[in-house]
Amino acid sequence: MRIGHGYDVHQLTEGRRLILGGVEIPHDKGLLGHSDADVLAHAVADALLGAAALGDIGGLFPDTDPAYQDADSMVLLAEVSRKVKGRGYRICNIDTTVLAQKPKLKPFVLQMRKHIAEACEVSMDQVSVKATTEEQLGFTGAEQGIAAHAVCLLESTHKGKL
Repeated sequence: MRIGHGYDVHQLTEGRRLILGGVEIPHDKGLLGHSDADVLAHAVADALLGAAALGDIGGLFPDTDPAYQDADSMVLLAEVSRKVKGRGYRICNIDTTVLAQKPKLKPFVLQMRKHIAEACEVSMDQVSVKATTEEQLGFTGAEQGIAAHAVCLLESTHKGKL
């Protein structure tokens, strides 16, 4: 068994779409980044990569590479999932928390879970998405950005040691 943790944060800015967990969420601001800046997908990717000791999302999809400009983070997450499975691991579960003062994310949680599960080729009951505010504290509370944490559990599919 392997445990991985991922964290990502992006600044909120005008003129961008807000994408979280592959879901476009109506809001007056979006997240600034090289790709679509989906902090939830990025945190999940880093958790999976970390658990499998495969580095991080920036190493696989560098923000200096024009190929990833405005990239769909769910496509990147699917590639990460394939790499992790190719190393001989099965995803047991993914647990996430999004930190955002606004907008309220509860109406979108089910759809986010569905998108993450599809990208990782697991069932929805293996994916948890939670959202919380920080009671107007810190940069997320001041609506300057949105952050996400993700934890995953991987199980080796190999009979012996890796």
